[in-house]
Amino acid sequence: MKNSFYHSLMHDNITLQDRKVAANFLLKSNIFTQSKKVKEFETLWSKWLGVKYSVFVNSGSSANFLTMLAVKYLYGTGKVIVPPLTWNSDIVSVIKNDFKPVFVDINLNDLAMNNDEIIKNIDKNTKVVFLTHAQGFNGLTDKLLKELKKRKIILIEDVCESHGAKFKKKKLGTFGFASNFSFYYAHHLSTIEGGMVCTNNKKFYETIKMLRGHGLLRESGNSTYESKIKKKYKNLSPNFIFMYSAFNMRNNEVQAVIGINQLKRLNKNNSIRAKNFEFFLKNLNKDKFFTNFKISGNSNYAFPIILRSKSIKYRNKFEQHMKKNGIEFRRGNAGGGNQMRQPYIKSYLKKINLKKFKNVEHVHNFGYYIGNYPTLKKNKISKIVKILNSIL
Repeated sequence: MKNSFYHSLMHDNITLQDRKVAANFLLKSNIFTQSKKVKEFETLWSKWLGVKYSVFVNSGSSANFLTMLAVKYLYGTGKVIVPPLTWNSDIVSVIKNDFKPVFVDINLNDLAMNNDEIIKNIDKNTKVVFLTHAQGFNGLTDKLLKELKKRKIILIEDVCESHGAKFKKKKLGTFGFASNFSFYYAHHLSTIEGGMVCTNNKKFYETIKMLRGHGLLRESGNSTYESKIKKKYKNLSPNFIFMYSAFNMRNNEVQAVIGINQLKRLNKNNSIRAKNFEFFLKNLNKDKFFTNFKISGNSNYAFPIILRSKSIKYRNKFEQHMKKNGIEFRRGNAGGGNQMRQPYIKSYLKKINLKKFKNVEHVHNFGYYIGNYPTLKKNKISKIVKILNSIL
């Protein structure tokens, strides 16, 4: 007999109300490419986050790529300290922009890079620390922020899975030189596909806007700068001066409208997610699963499950147990586990001793995530936990 219980990774993240707002806009408007609604969404997001500038793009991956491209153009290349547990676009944005990735192991309790190890790996060629706040956890410490400021290292925050998470009551994404967000379907706020680059640096902001729109001068929004460049290149059409070799990574009005509507309920939804996570951890069997997570300031994206066992046989049995009982899961947590094991990175790395990366290796082999969302009720969480705990 087929099991009737099913728990998906995400459910109903684009609501009927979101669809109605989008449909109404489509019926009443005639401009759908990047225009006033994109700008409105950027302004509202900046206010919600607590930064001066935001740039709406077509994905979180594009946000990552444009950020590293802008850093290269403005400040040059060098080493970038990166986490092995992250989405591949963080690492791809580094290597495709001619930076050298330097990997640092993670902590189990926040799934972020170990801050002491970051500091140990900084040298005279380090240009950037690209820190991922995975699955709603904060990855920052005062010690790291102080050291980066002292040594003038650029901090880029990947907040794609952690909208609204905080460090010392201040939102993540406001501590670094720049921060990147994803609005993919399953994330806290969704525009179906989409992303945002955020910063307080005006020059960087203007550069990102140009890079988002083919590298065109007219996208900068800085009339003084544009006038200066137009005088320099009098033999070019003023509307078609391409300052950078770039692509079209813009988003559109329809997705901005959805984002504006979703932003209205983001704080409430984040609160529900955090409470769900606390309830989940409280009831999870601490002998079978790692539960000592840092939940201060957490804005949970998905329930992390890390087996204490290091047995592949037990792991395989556990996966069959979840499948049999209708629980959808992904092994490896953020990005499928250790990025250093992926085919795309092999040619960019010299010899790597994976034994030095014991935490990410454990998560790679014995870590999972399952769905958490605002419409998830406590009685269903109880049933999920009961299923998980019942594994022998």
